[in-house]
Amino acid sequence: MGNMLTIAMPKGRIFDEAANLLRKAGYKLPPEFDESRKLILEVPAENMRFILAKPMDVTTYVEHGVADIGIAGKDVMLEEERDVYEVLDLKISDCYLAVAGLPNMSGSDVVAPKVATKYPGVASSYFREQGEQVEIIKLNGSIELAPLIGLADRIVDIVSTGRTLKENGLVELERICSITSRLIVNPVSYRMKDAQIDELVSRLSEVVEGEAE
Repeated sequence: MGNMLTIAMPKGRIFDEAANLLRKAGYKLPPEFDESRKLILEVPAENMRFILAKPMDVTTYVEHGVADIGIAGKDVMLEEERDVYEVLDLKISDCYLAVAGLPNMSGSDVVAPKVATKYPGVASSYFREQGEQVEIIKLNGSIELAPLIGLADRIVDIVSTGRTLKENGLVELERICSITSRLIVNPVSYRMKDAQIDELVSRLSEVVEGEAE
């Protein structure tokens, strides 16, 4: 049990795509793995344990060593700035961070506009780089609601297809950066379990490179 490789993964889309990658890399994850409501899943045949976490918590688990490895979106890594190694771009859950707002808010006529976001760190850095002074309002969900109820002038959020923005009458104003999911490793685990981790990284790299061709 002690030498099991513990992997923290977010629930939802990233989990599904990451589990698919692991299977393509030859790891035998049981079929019920995808349907389980458990928060800790053990796969003794592969000497692996999986922790299912909120996306924002994955980097915390890895930094503190309760997980050896994690799969985290680049957005979370930019926001959290944890002490972890980023070892592989898995090229899954492709999306991007963008500034959006109501169509009539695209001008810069508002002095110190209010910006609602789940990513206050990323948003602050971005607007500082643009030389623009803004007031950041941190929200945890339904960011698109903020401009509609007058809480904020703009939002900074993840955009995948753009459908949610469109359905709520918002438009993309600026694109900040592209986002994919990354494989991250706890620095101590990398020394203690280097053979297991190197094998995992190698097998996943082959799959990722193969799919990119």
